[in-house]
Amino acid sequence: MSMEVKNSKKPVDYLKSMKILEKRVNDVFLDKKDEFLWILEHETTYTAGTSAKEEDLLNKKIKVIKTNRGGKHTLHSPGQKVVYFVLNLNKRKKDIRKLITQIENCMISVLQEYNIKSHPDSNNIGIWVNENNEDKKIGAIGVRVKKWIAYHGFTLNISNDLSLYKKIVPCGIKDKKVTSLENIGIKNHRNIEKVIIKNFLNTFL
Repeated sequence: MSMEVKNSKKPVDYLKSMKILEKRVNDVFLDKKDEFLWILEHETTYTAGTSAKEEDLLNKKIKVIKTNRGGKHTLHSPGQKVVYFVLNLNKRKKDIRKLITQIENCMISVLQEYNIKSHPDSNNIGIWVNENNEDKKIGAIGVRVKKWIAYHGFTLNISNDLSLYKKIVPCGIKDKKVTSLENIGIKNHRNIEKVIIKNFLNTFL
């Protein structure tokens, strides 16, 4: 199976990226275009997934974009890598649990290249690291499946401003904190896009 890979150097507007993704989903379903992997960053944007709860919005003054991905409230901001994909499960296994496991394994492999041990959590979706004897979230996952085309994707916190998370309950998880590569001491991450692309293609091609 062939896949188009795109890496945007400049921040992409969130709503614009959603239009591009939705169009690609349709084109992949109709066999007009290849599957898609797109790595980018957004300017500071708060979004609410399909299971978001109003009480998880701690600062009622911030603007929140409602989105059709699974999950609750989350944050995109500079320094966070957003990894969008469009995968045709009609030509793969129609198994969403397997897909999530593959995404988790891909994220774990990326972090492993920086000597970071990470793990999924059966109760809280995403990827976690143990920092000072405390589990903290370093990567989030939000996927939607339409006509067995899976899209949206995952994020990895690299050097983003973690204080921005204080305005929401990230992913509805009240008793856990978030972290980033830089927060746990990894300063050299210039080529992380290449590392993400390599591990994603190893997982899905």
